[in-house]
Order: sequence, then structure tokens, then C-alpha cells
Amino acid sequence: MNTQITGGINIAMKVPSHQYAATVAFYRDVVRLKPFEAKAPAIGFELGPNRLWIDEAPAYSQAEVWLELFTPDHRAALGHLEQNGVVRCDAVEDLGEGFRGGWIMNPASIVHMVREPDAW
Repeated sequence: MNTQITGGINIAMKVPSHQYAATVAFYRDVVRLKPFEAKAPAIGFELGPNRLWIDEAPAYSQAEVWLELFTPDHRAALGHLEQNGVVRCDAVEDLGEGFRGGWIMNPASIVHMVREPDAW
């Protein structure tokens, strides 16, 4: 099987509440990236051809970065990844009923969303 997986455009930074305002201010006021609020309450910034989303994560003690992968067939891609020992972690965040994708972790425990590009 030749499963196609490519890099996505979204990068999510899950930031603890005690660091959230300062992190948003850093990207907005210091680095001066162009902000957008298409999916409030998350705040996004243009990061070249990518979108950096800053999500407040009250239950976290430290920040995490989550990445996105695109595939034309999420079932085939997720099956391929599982067959190759990749850990599924769909419980990290609910994607809703009927979402065409899922969550995985790489060997360094970085969360990746694997999804069909038009799934969101």
C-alpha cells in the first residue's frame, strides 16, 4: 500500500494558563506576527505559510507543541501508522463525531493530528 501523508499547515501550542497571556503577547507584541481569531477562543498567528495556534490549556504544567499531517485517506494512513508501531492517542482532544482524522504520537511523544485536508 502506498499511503500518502504530507505536512499540514497548523501548529498548535498548548500553553498553561499561567503562561498564556505572556505567550500571546510575545508573538503579537514582540515578534509582531499577524494575529487572527478564526477559531476563538484560540488565538492564531501567521507563521510564514503555516498557522500557529495558541491554545490555553489550564490543566497543563508546561507547554506542548502539536503538529498536523494531511492525507487523502485518513483510515488508510492511520492504519499504516498503527501497523508501523505508531501510538494512537485519540483521547487527547475530542475531534467530534464524523471527523475524518485522528491523533497519534511520534516516538518523542509529540502529538500529531492526521486528517483529510477538508475535514475541518
